[in-house]
Amino acid sequence: MKRIIQETEDGSKTIYIEDWDETYHSKHGAVQEAFHVFIKNGLHHFITDQNKLKIIEIGLGTGLNAFITMLEAEKNKKPIEYVGVEKFPISEKEFELVNYFEDVFKFYPELQSRKKEFEEFYQHLYHCKWEEWIEISDYFKIKKIEEDFFNLKDNLEKEFDLVYFDAFGSKVQPELWEIDLLRIVDSLTKTNAIFTTYAAKGSIKRGLKELGYIVEKRPGPPGKREMMVGLKNINH
Repeated sequence: MKRIIQETEDGSKTIYIEDWDETYHSKHGAVQEAFHVFIKNGLHHFITDQNKLKIIEIGLGTGLNAFITMLEAEKNKKPIEYVGVEKFPISEKEFELVNYFEDVFKFYPELQSRKKEFEEFYQHLYHCKWEEWIEISDYFKIKKIEEDFFNLKDNLEKEFDLVYFDAFGSKVQPELWEIDLLRIVDSLTKTNAIFTTYAAKGSIKRGLKELGYIVEKRPGPPGKREMMVGLKNINH
């Protein structure tokens, strides 16, 4: 399928899949969406707790969410282990064209003295080996897995605290937003966990409730009215 690099409204880029009329990130702002959905409404719930945090991302895509999470880990001295699952990894050319480093790093003035080091970390996130744990920085390690989401149950360690659910939208892949996949993802989490996604789809709400989550619709990122967070044995 033809994939085109497009600029979003906050100046950062996304990948547009022409055949699906679908983008990897919001056209209203790729970086803004990532911060709002996955950091503000996910990671920040755990940030003051200095225990190790385990995150799984369903839809590693361009690596944008992973990079911002790594910067948050370093900024807050928060140990994070991150698993990013992607069935169709982006090409090296696409990685170079979207290049989120400057777009994201400008939000971290306290890390400016280490800018060259973090640019190396950003490159390492893309170029590091798949299917094994890689230590990117003092507080962030990642395992990138090339796999169909429905095959995760039997080949992944369990005990994730936080789920970044960043799959393509339901209009192009509706099966990713139904109970069967949600049940698999939930089986990988701790008894206390948070599930966060950019969508506010009814099937997600029903599925998460069936699995024991308290579901909250929250204000969405720029250009989107609502998003959704699921809390499993977590205080509001």
